[in-house]
Amino acid sequence: MTPPANAGQTLKGDESGLILSPPLGGWGAMIIFAGKIYLMLIKIYPENPNQKHIRQIVDLVEIGGIIIYPTDTVYAMGCDIKANRSIEKIARFKGLNPKNPDLSLIFHDMSQLSEYTIIRDNTIFKLLKRNLPGPFTFIVQANSQIPRMFKNKKKTVGIRIPDNSIVLEIVRELGRPIITTSIHDPDEIIEYTTDPELIHEKYIDFADIVIDGGYGKNEASTIVDCTGGEPEILRQGLGILEL
Repeated sequence: MTPPANAGQTLKGDESGLILSPPLGGWGAMIIFAGKIYLMLIKIYPENPNQKHIRQIVDLVEIGGIIIYPTDTVYAMGCDIKANRSIEKIARFKGLNPKNPDLSLIFHDMSQLSEYTIIRDNTIFKLLKRNLPGPFTFIVQANSQIPRMFKNKKKTVGIRIPDNSIVLEIVRELGRPIITTSIHDPDEIIEYTTDPELIHEKYIDFADIVIDGGYGKNEASTIVDCTGGEPEILRQGLGILEL
């Protein structure tokens, strides 16, 4: 359901009722789905996310929509964990193997995380609880609830619980994790990874909705491998690990 290059034209969809309408000033195109109007660039305030807007975004995610959203680090793109075609599309866009993409998952809280992972070591559980929500990607053991395409040979997965109420509300309302990958590129102009309006201009032909949650940061999360004997920092990012 990603808009085509000619998204400025009206395009009638299939039985789902999806229509792409002409641009609205500086807001870009809008999507009409099941009689409802969705702006492709939507402003949401992290201090008090509008629940109507959250529900609209989740409606699109549930039918395979690709979204770009703020986190507590850089802006990221993602989709429903069950949307295989969208996952493969994101993987190809990022130059990853679409059948086994190296993508992380965002969870709403530790309770939801426990439904998809295996964390038997109480020390590791306390480490995650102490540092989440926060700017970290923890690599942990995956259980059978994680789709096979996300598991590497070691059956591990990267997990995030960002300290950002917008994306956490989306995941809470969806009721399951979303896949996530940073749009950060060290070769790009900094503004393209921090300014949501510029992000919208750049990704208008790829993402279905860009969420304007204010300026993002330009530093990625800290990656911590928790599958060995001791936690190991694989990449030092914005997060300072509290042991």
